[in-house]
Amino acid sequence: MEVVSKNQCFGGTQFVYRHRASSCGVDMTLGVYLPPQAAERKVPLLWYLSGLTCTHENAMVKAGLQAHAAKHGLALVFPDTSPRGEGVADDDAYDLGQGAGFYVNATQKPWAPHYRMYDYIVEELPALLEAELPLNGVNGITGHSMGGHGALTIAFRNPQKFRSVSAFAPIVNPTRSDWGRKQLSAYLGNDEALWARHDACLLLAELGWERDILIDQGSSDQFLDLLKPEAMARLMAEKRQPGVFRMQPGYDHSYFFVASFGEDHVAWHAERLKAA
Repeated sequence: MEVVSKNQCFGGTQFVYRHRASSCGVDMTLGVYLPPQAAERKVPLLWYLSGLTCTHENAMVKAGLQAHAAKHGLALVFPDTSPRGEGVADDDAYDLGQGAGFYVNATQKPWAPHYRMYDYIVEELPALLEAELPLNGVNGITGHSMGGHGALTIAFRNPQKFRSVSAFAPIVNPTRSDWGRKQLSAYLGNDEALWARHDACLLLAELGWERDILIDQGSSDQFLDLLKPEAMARLMAEKRQPGVFRMQPGYDHSYFFVASFGEDHVAWHAERLKAA
């Protein structure tokens, strides 16, 4: 990985890296925070997947997670949300194309050649990070909005790779939402059976999750009708799924919301990853 930037941060180091991603066929940029403990031993890694329109930089700069990660000895990784660059398909809409990869492997034109964010997050990037950084191979995953969708669906499908999962205002039922049906049909085609592997509610109902889940949702979120939080809350109750779904009064969909509850999420993951 090529170092783009390196800054001291809460006793640790905030890096920005660039590397050639074989899964996406382009150079990808990501942020990695190594806590001070990483100078002495290998540490667990918490993945943060960002939402629509975001790059690697949004959460890295706005969420304030580094201070909490330093306290608990967790590394953080902030991947980009899609492939980018010349020759990469895009769309004029903010919710499709670059910045809106939805963490799937696209099968349809013009997206298929580059939009393979599922393989990038699940296979390629973990192997690269573990080969080059002081990580102990124990991973948790979280994310916001589209990234919360990615965190939940990826964890439910890969419990052997991710020991803990949480989410901030996730898109939980995309097969029944305009934030989902549009993108899944564009990337995967019209066979809704293929969409089900990228719907957190459908996956939890089918596969279950043997550990607990933490989800925070703002009650004043301007996108509640698109996120469908009631579908996940209802399903967790019906399945008696261990975990907590917290409706936070007055909070919206912004990074002020994420930053307000980021400390809780990092501490929650740290407890579970250290016990893994």
